[in-house]
Amino acid sequence: MSAAEKILIVEDDFHVAQFIQLEMNHEGYEVEVSGDGANALEVFQKQKFDLIILDWMLPHLSGLEVCRRIRKTSQVPIILLTAKEDIGDKIAGLDTGADDYLTKPFEIEELLARIRAILRRNAFHRNQDKDEELLSIEDLTVDLKKRMVKRGGNLIDLTQREFDLLVHLLRHEGEVLNREQILTAAWGYDFIGETNVVDVYIRYLRNKLDRDYERTLIHTVRGIGYVIRSSEERIKADTNDEPF
Repeated sequence: MSAAEKILIVEDDFHVAQFIQLEMNHEGYEVEVSGDGANALEVFQKQKFDLIILDWMLPHLSGLEVCRRIRKTSQVPIILLTAKEDIGDKIAGLDTGADDYLTKPFEIEELLARIRAILRRNAFHRNQDKDEELLSIEDLTVDLKKRMVKRGGNLIDLTQREFDLLVHLLRHEGEVLNREQILTAAWGYDFIGETNVVDVYIRYLRNKLDRDYERTLIHTVRGIGYVIRSSEERIKADTNDEPF
């Protein structure tokens, strides 16, 4: 029998933390609870966790800062909890390295579903990465183990979210993906009514991967979504594409 996944809950509201912990325990997860940002980092450094549920507003260190520091050394999945509803705040949280974002108040069933989705996706990617080391298209290469991206020999710095999005596009090279497909694969769930977050991250990727190069790799297929393809494939493609 496999060991239970271990989850760290970082929440300063005792009643909220206790409620989440009880539900997590009932689902079979092993749970640790921390009530402030500084303590959470100490706990994280001493133990190995499969996932972190992290409140944005915390004493001593904000959830955003905790997320930023964890991302310097670990890719452990992080779900950010907050009362902030603005899309700009959501993008800020994802840019910092959060894998998911849930606005308070929330239904516990939704949190549980997102936890399951993230853990499944991580297990799937780990299995894929065992069989793959490099992904490439034209002069772009991605080293999955080192999480290193190069184009034309130049090292390109990507955030975790940008990296995951690029890997998904490369694994579906030449295939046009709609926004919902990209959200489900790269984020693990749908931002209902807010699929424009995909457009934001595609723009980030283009600025880093295509802007300074003669040949563009990421293309928009009008009315459908996005695709990454080589120059040869691009020539064969429908002229319905928009470069940006």
